[in-house]
Amino acid sequence: MIRTVHTETDLFEAEEAALAAAIRIHSATAGNADAYRRALGDLIQRYERMMRESRRMIRHGDRQEKELNSLNVKLRDLAEELDFKARHDALTGELNRGAIIELATQILARSPLSLVVLDIDLFKRINDEYGHPVGDEVIVELVRRIRTVLPTEAQIGRVGGEEFTVLLSRYSIDSALRLANEMRRVIADQPFEFAGGIHVTASFGVSASAMGSDFAQVYARADAALYEAKRAGRNAVREAKR
Repeated sequence: MIRTVHTETDLFEAEEAALAAAIRIHSATAGNADAYRRALGDLIQRYERMMRESRRMIRHGDRQEKELNSLNVKLRDLAEELDFKARHDALTGELNRGAIIELATQILARSPLSLVVLDIDLFKRINDEYGHPVGDEVIVELVRRIRTVLPTEAQIGRVGGEEFTVLLSRYSIDSALRLANEMRRVIADQPFEFAGGIHVTASFGVSASAMGSDFAQVYARADAALYEAKRAGRNAVREAKR
């Protein structure tokens, strides 16, 4: 059986030999100028080669480091993009159902929360009469409109096809009802400029809960108020029963 012995290659073996020869001549008690010149010339030649190789390896290392840094940036950007897509609704760019529930639960653990649930009235009729692409445009425009009246800290989540949840941390029930009515108005006041102008309305349920409340119960109360608004004729805001 043949065994292969791997030895580490010394890139500067020749340079070390030239240096050793120069040291020997320098240490000799007797010598002549030609020997010194030859040793010095060989040493200079080897030193120049070593410098070239060193620069080449440094450039190669710098290039590899740059490539690694670029790859790390791309991986970080990809991870952030995947995380965003996992938490946000593809159509509106707002939080999706799972993300808004997670956020609401976190808020309730540390502060009171007012919750607004809204649902587009007769949305199925819009899809049936004008088609789903128009229905998607209605959803996008509705979110754009309600954003214009909401404070920057408010969080919107799309929890169903045409149903949304708005989180208002530390807002009183009166302030939350006022904002819900502003959202209702900004949706209903002007037609949506699709298919010749569609009149769109939405119904709202609003609840306010203390810190430590269970999200499922908070949502259920607001959802029940929403259906009271539907039964009252739609395009309305109702407060959840306390």
